[in-house]
Amino acid sequence: MEVTIRIPEELAVQARARGVPLVTYVEEILASQVTDPAAKRRPLRTQAEIRAWIDSLAQFSDKLPELPETISREWIYQDHD
Repeated sequence: MEVTIRIPEELAVQARARGVPLVTYVEEILASQVTDPAAKRRPLRTQAEIRAWIDSLAQFSDKLPELPETISREWIYQDHD
């Protein structure tokens, strides 16, 4: 397949900076866009990793202040001068 496009000068500058021909650089860009998106995803987390993450989120939860029945502007800014 052949495609004719206008190449912005910035792409040519980037190709020169990498020391590759412009055609090669554009082909690499296109190839990276059409690869399998699933291949780029991170692997699924194990149950132990998920548990460790949840525990890290909760580690200081005992230091959270008690919430009042209704949250008012005064309560939100109670520690500000």
